[in-house]
Amino acid sequence: MSTDKKDIRALSKTELQDFFESQGDKRFRGDQVYEWLWNKGVHDFGDMTNISKSTRAQLEANFVINHIEVDSLQKSSDGTVKNAVKLHDGLVVESVLIPTKSRTTACVSSQVGCSLDCKFCATARLKRMRNLNPDEIYDQVVAIDRESRLYHQRPLSNIVFMGMGEPLMNYKNVLAAIEKITSEEGLGMSPKRITLSTSGVPKMIRKLADDKVKFKLAVSLHSAIQEKRETIMPFAKQFTLTDLKESLQYWYSETKQRISYEYVVWKGINDTQEDIDALIQFCKYAPSKVNLIEYNPIDDGEFQQADNAAIDTYINALEANRIPVTVRRSRGKDIDAACGQLANKH
Repeated sequence: MSTDKKDIRALSKTELQDFFESQGDKRFRGDQVYEWLWNKGVHDFGDMTNISKSTRAQLEANFVINHIEVDSLQKSSDGTVKNAVKLHDGLVVESVLIPTKSRTTACVSSQVGCSLDCKFCATARLKRMRNLNPDEIYDQVVAIDRESRLYHQRPLSNIVFMGMGEPLMNYKNVLAAIEKITSEEGLGMSPKRITLSTSGVPKMIRKLADDKVKFKLAVSLHSAIQEKRETIMPFAKQFTLTDLKESLQYWYSETKQRISYEYVVWKGINDTQEDIDALIQFCKYAPSKVNLIEYNPIDDGEFQQADNAAIDTYINALEANRIPVTVRRSRGKDIDAACGQLANKH
């Protein structure tokens, strides 16, 4: 890769049009190239077949397409596919295709490593090396869509930002990627089929509301008791439950969209009646639902999946308070592709 060439996908459509005009060409040539890059997802100028060879050579001389490559792929016994995604600078992130009977979901990464320090998550043990660019996030979705069509004979139906990294710590690039994914000039996916999962950054949740986003919001909660949440997720000392509550109330007032709380129940950590009562109270601050998530160990045994009886107690209490609750069974555990397990072990 030549360092003096600009990544063409960093240009807007207008900037592409301006480039061709500056070369004495027609502005609509920029529209054609933009369609190849974002709607058709090509990674090689030579594949832009409705553009003359001389124009393709001109693009080759001035630009590069810094695309991802699926470096390795693992398939789980349950149909889950985990990709080790190699970036143009040699760094690697992971993304996952999660199939069910009715849908296929892409779990995508937003950072190389993570900015935060959740103790139960393998990704948090990797230092954050850099944010992903919009095109690198976009490319993960395109790759998983192709895998969905290949292995499950249907297009990708949903996207969750639950891979490596904290999406709200890469706000600008994540929103730019989602804009491309939902645009008719890009993949044309409905924002209602996209869920952004955050560990809870109050200032940025408010910004999401102010920016009038249309996608869904999930919050990795795990405890509604401040002191306990700090032991599970130490960064919560800076982002308190009080601030989080107020930001989520603001989110709902601006978007009218219900919040999903991601919640793992661990043995001896958050499996008491006090924990349940605190969660129920927190859920009442704004319309919400709870996803109880099966825990996936990351080797050291500090965190252990709670007994089924404890999970049932949570379910019964939430249902008694008319709070929607689901239990999410993890998929892809045999290939370390489940929640909290993405750590580039390959």
